[in-house]
Amino acid sequence: MRNTPQSAVVLTLFATFFWSSNFQVTKFALESLPPWTASVERFVFAVLPIFIFMALKSGIHGKVLRKNLLAFICLGAIGVAGFNGALFVGLQSSSPITAALIMATTPISANILEAIMNRRFPELIRVLGMGISLLGVVLVITNGQLMGGMVHMASGDVIIFAGSLGWAIYTVGTRKFITNATPLEITSWTMLFGVVILAMIAFFVESPISSMRSGTFESHLASAYMGIAGSFLAYLFWNIGVALRGAGKTAIFFNFVPIFALLIQLMMGNVPSLPQLVGIILTIVGVLLGQGIITAWFTSKGILEKY
Repeated sequence: MRNTPQSAVVLTLFATFFWSSNFQVTKFALESLPPWTASVERFVFAVLPIFIFMALKSGIHGKVLRKNLLAFICLGAIGVAGFNGALFVGLQSSSPITAALIMATTPISANILEAIMNRRFPELIRVLGMGISLLGVVLVITNGQLMGGMVHMASGDVIIFAGSLGWAIYTVGTRKFITNATPLEITSWTMLFGVVILAMIAFFVESPISSMRSGTFESHLASAYMGIAGSFLAYLFWNIGVALRGAGKTAIFFNFVPIFALLIQLMMGNVPSLPQLVGIILTIVGVLLGQGIITAWFTSKGILEKY
């Protein structure tokens, strides 16, 4: 496929689908692998092809590594090891659609965090969108029990939310603390240091070698899929979209992640309850509002200009 703005849209949709499918595929990986081991295996499958691709495309530049070494290590620890460790541990008790909805709030969290770091008050519309989307997530997590009675929340939901904040820090940090590095170099080096840290944690809290030996073929296949399709290809396709269409136009497609995750859940026969459907809609509306997509649409139609 020749790289054109039209093909970039297709590739970006593939990227968001791969990311969405990760939430469900993680469940298969965790059937016979402990969470930290599964996360390490996933990123081993991701790091090898991404470094081969970087070496063939632009070469591996030691100057970039030396200049940003500390930032690469810290962001790899937070955005790769921390985020993915939290996702794998959290999905032991959380559901894929809940995880996807929590992650859908990350762009708004990143925008608010960036505003705080730059010492300016976040835009009111972003704060409002964050509040609505978080209300939607809570409705999904509690299955509507927020309105009365006992509220039961899986501990995994809290862990995944902490991971999403880690991803927000990673997103802001790559723009603020890394200089003179391409998106491919940032992804490659933070992934490498992230998987090293993940391996250290896995050896400390689990027995990764014996666990991988005893893991089923299906679990290893799930890890390979998440590493190659859900990490390497997803990042590559996303970066192509950013290069050809710009960051702003590409970022909008992140909103398809919870939608694709919901469709995958439905295809697997898991139908959300009515309160959860309301929560899903609220989350998506809040994310669209917080990212300015709804107001931009109304403005383009001339609706807001009347007021």
